[in-house]
Amino acid sequence: MACLIAGSAFCAATWAAWSPIRSATRDAVFEIPKGTWARRMAGDAFEILPSEIRLTLGVQDILQLRNLDDVPQVFGPALLMPGQSFRLPFEVASRYQFACTAHASGQMTVIVEPMPASAWARLRWRVGALWKPERWR
Repeated sequence: MACLIAGSAFCAATWAAWSPIRSATRDAVFEIPKGTWARRMAGDAFEILPSEIRLTLGVQDILQLRNLDDVPQVFGPALLMPGQSFRLPFEVASRYQFACTAHASGQMTVIVEPMPASAWARLRWRVGALWKPERWR
C-alpha cells in the first residue's frame, strides 16, 4: 500500500514538473463592487481588491478590472466609469505600481512573474498556486 501511494505521488509530481502550464483564460478578473465609494466616504477602511496582485506571463497575464460601483474609479492611467471594464495586458515580467482609488492607500502593486521555464520552477509554481488564499474563497 505504501508503495502505491509513493508511486502515485511520484507520478503526480513528475506530471506537475514536466507538463506545460495552461489556464482556461489569461484574464485575472477583479471587481469593484457597488457601494465601494459610499462605504469609503462613510469612513469604512475596507479593502475590496488585494493590495498586491500576482500574474504569470503566458498563463494569466491580463489584468481585468470591472467597476460595478456608482461612481468612476481610477486605476493607473484609466478612468473606469460605472459599469465599465478595463483590460491591461502585460508583456514584461516586473513589479508595477498603480494609483487606485478603490484602495484606502490609493495604490496597488501588480507583480508579473516570468513563465516557469524549468521543471522545478513549474512544480514550485503549481504547488504555490494550490496554496493561494483566493483559491479557497
